[in-house]
Amino acid sequence: MTEKPTIATPLTLPCGATLKNRLAKGAMTEGLADPENRATERHVRLYRRWAEGGAGMLLTGNVQVDRRYLERPGNIAIDGPQSNDALDRLRAMAEAGTVNDTHLWMQISHAGRQTPALVNPTPAGPTDKPLDMPGAQFGKPKALTGDEILDVISRFAHAATVARDTGFTGVQIHGAHGYLISEFLSPDVNTRTDEWGGEKLENRARLLLETVRAVRKAVGGDFPVSVKLNSADFQRGGFSHEESMKVAGWLNDEAVDLLEVSGGTYEQPRMIGADDMTLHPEKSETRRESTVAREAYFLEYAADIRKTVAMPLMVTGGFRSVAGMNAALASGEMDVVGLARPLCVDPAIPGKLLSGQAEETPTYEKTLRIGPGPLGPNSPINLIKALNGWGQQGWFCLQIIRMGDGKDPDLKMGAFSAFRNYQKNETKTAKAMKRS
Repeated sequence: MTEKPTIATPLTLPCGATLKNRLAKGAMTEGLADPENRATERHVRLYRRWAEGGAGMLLTGNVQVDRRYLERPGNIAIDGPQSNDALDRLRAMAEAGTVNDTHLWMQISHAGRQTPALVNPTPAGPTDKPLDMPGAQFGKPKALTGDEILDVISRFAHAATVARDTGFTGVQIHGAHGYLISEFLSPDVNTRTDEWGGEKLENRARLLLETVRAVRKAVGGDFPVSVKLNSADFQRGGFSHEESMKVAGWLNDEAVDLLEVSGGTYEQPRMIGADDMTLHPEKSETRRESTVAREAYFLEYAADIRKTVAMPLMVTGGFRSVAGMNAALASGEMDVVGLARPLCVDPAIPGKLLSGQAEETPTYEKTLRIGPGPLGPNSPINLIKALNGWGQQGWFCLQIIRMGDGKDPDLKMGAFSAFRNYQKNETKTAKAMKRS
């Protein structure tokens, strides 16, 4: 009888590469790039610390394929030919992130219409439909032309080649969370009438599938290629779970080594369990109650996808106990446990979970709030609810920056001060980038 996998069980991927265990650091934006969007010594410090923490694989935050369209001003970007200095910086980051027999995969992405206005007031998307967000944070996008879409595909392939050549051990194509590829998948956003969009899912999925093919051709058959895909957008009229299962089936035929199942967009940020940040509850689609009650946000959706695909599946979001992680792995519904926010608080938590030193991860997100009572995450005022969510997000982002600066996380930091300081950091970083 085959022994059921646990978090300590190695995993051999279809391409032949092996992860030493089933714990992976999920992708989290770092904001540590220099004004030219190059890797820095701060990335080296951060990823060495995470690699020494014991996870089998680390996913970087968004590495953008087009410097004009960033998720935030501190992103690394691989845009066109890279200087020797830029390549050396990536090599240093890869060397640090692969110590302790750790895999380090570069997540490659295009922010699309979710490019902040302080980076670019005219982002790009499948159509000119803007985000429905407050405060003029995002400008009205321009619709990409057919030639520009082909350029996007070539940019992903180029970034993947650079990742391989500088020592990263895999790549993940970001097709979730409302970024460009996710926007193309959404019938709500992608109302194009050409071969790249419209009612037919085959057309809306074309950008993702062609990108996967181009990346695989560029890096070869023995290099891990992953995709991050929404299980659903959780927004009426958006990319549905039924469509997600169909796309997953198509990806299964494209030599994908690991499919990470996630969900949500900026307008419906379910990827961080943040129902509190939803500003348009009237447009929201509710997650299944059984999923909400369990540890993992997207496990039941992954279980549906598992019925139609053979490739390994990863689920990130919500896992906190070793018992819950091992039960999910033993079920066969998934193969890799993604951990994100716990590594902002304790970068060594994977090793502690593996050794038995800890039975669960920290859960600071449960107590972070900008104020008591009606100022908390259960406020009847949507904007206050959103501020609590953004304060939490800023809190975790600032912990990453502290570790990049060689400091320990500041667990006494307040959510409201984190919100303010995070906004100041983003404005300062954006101004520095514009001067470069």
